[in-house]
Amino acid sequence: MPRKGEAVLEAFIDALTWDEALGQITQWGAARESRYVCICNVHSVVTTTNDVEFKIAVNNADMATPDGAPIAWALRRLGHPSQERINGPDLMMKYLAEAERLGQSVFFYGSTESTLTRLRVALNGKFPALRIAGMHSPPFRALSRDEDDQIVDAINASGANVVFVGLGCPKQEKWMAEHRGRIRSVMVGVGAAFDYHAGVVKRAPLWWQRNGLEWLYRLGSEPRRLFKRYMVTNTLFVVGFVRQMVNTKLALSEA
Repeated sequence: MPRKGEAVLEAFIDALTWDEALGQITQWGAARESRYVCICNVHSVVTTTNDVEFKIAVNNADMATPDGAPIAWALRRLGHPSQERINGPDLMMKYLAEAERLGQSVFFYGSTESTLTRLRVALNGKFPALRIAGMHSPPFRALSRDEDDQIVDAINASGANVVFVGLGCPKQEKWMAEHRGRIRSVMVGVGAAFDYHAGVVKRAPLWWQRNGLEWLYRLGSEPRRLFKRYMVTNTLFVVGFVRQMVNTKLALSEA
């Protein structure tokens, strides 16, 4: 099916419902199609304006969902009034429930060994019939070609329908783009979702999530690490999107 969505700054974001997103991933997964899904928040969208390789990775994705309330809001302003936020942690858990029901298997790539161990325990408790095909924590350095080939072979041999990738932005998006056509699974980049569901990092309460304030909760939890990211990128996003809307209106008035 043709993709439906809009460019937000320089990133094409799909306009879709939760059911459409989950249905497409499970359909691709059942056929073990080599696809990848980007979960795009404000940081991701702003990064497309200054990192060409990342921009290409996002815009060549098979699906790019609006993570973060501002991205969903932008899509609503661009003509998709019912657009919801489709974020990584929730997408991962909703898919795992479907995978358990359908008998699909999953692989987890990224994070640390200790986090993956805790994640396995947590998921075994929540989804006792879920088929976990494998988990792998890569070293924090560039892999050699042989090392990368071994990981690709291991993922393919595992029979995983979906691979969740937790390498962080922009590394995970570039990794997925490089491995489409090599890994016979749907790859979904979910950022910090492994940490949240393993209990390593506490997620914002539901009220904060539902009111678009999860970023503020995270900023309060890790101010020194996240201040520049949120304050600078949020400002750049607002300025960039206002400029985009003004240019769109000018173009329409001149047409």
